[in-house]
Amino acid sequence: MVKILTFPRPVRSVSLDLDGTLLDTVPDLAAAANAMLRELQLPERSAAELRTFVGGGIPRFVLWCLPDDKRDGALHAAAIEVFKRHYVLSNGRFSTLYPGVIEGLEGFRRRGLRMACITNKTAAFSEPLLAMSGLAPYFEFTLSGDSLPEKKPHPLPLLEACRRLDSTPAQHMHIGDSKHDAAAALAAACISVTLPYGYNEGEDVRQMKTDVIVPSVEAALALIVE
Repeated sequence: MVKILTFPRPVRSVSLDLDGTLLDTVPDLAAAANAMLRELQLPERSAAELRTFVGGGIPRFVLWCLPDDKRDGALHAAAIEVFKRHYVLSNGRFSTLYPGVIEGLEGFRRRGLRMACITNKTAAFSEPLLAMSGLAPYFEFTLSGDSLPEKKPHPLPLLEACRRLDSTPAQHMHIGDSKHDAAAALAAACISVTLPYGYNEGEDVRQMKTDVIVPSVEAALALIVE
């Protein structure tokens, strides 16, 4: 059966993606990626190129950073470790909040909605980033890419968030910027809210399956029954 939602609707809890949803982290990633490529004596990538690589986790990001003829298993594995070493130094240093993020989080908080952050970034990087950006206090917990046996687009992180937030999928809103966020939310039968400004591996979000597209986190407030 196809789920057709009308808005505004009752919402009890909210989860939000991190990279491309709350923060533009491409400058952090670009600094680490190009430091990695310099160390490996490979051509650097432009920020515009790197922006289209974000969304599938560090292993895939690093793979796409490498030249087509340098993507063998041994070099890829070595490059991941080099990238992580540089990313520890750049993580959170250059990232910026998107417009409407704080306003949206404050609005959810005023309405008494319980919140979690769900990201495919590993905890070693997600937790310091949330702390450095000042966003950590808004969330009861963070589910990172290595927190559970599965990560987005699998529905498990969304279902686990609903369980911990004492909510139900029908009353849980997930806000993200990518097809992985939308797919996870829809598979979990949660409300899928998609933002148009983040990272979707170069794909147009208007071609995605999602419940609704809004211009900002703040704009998502209008989707919720007071």
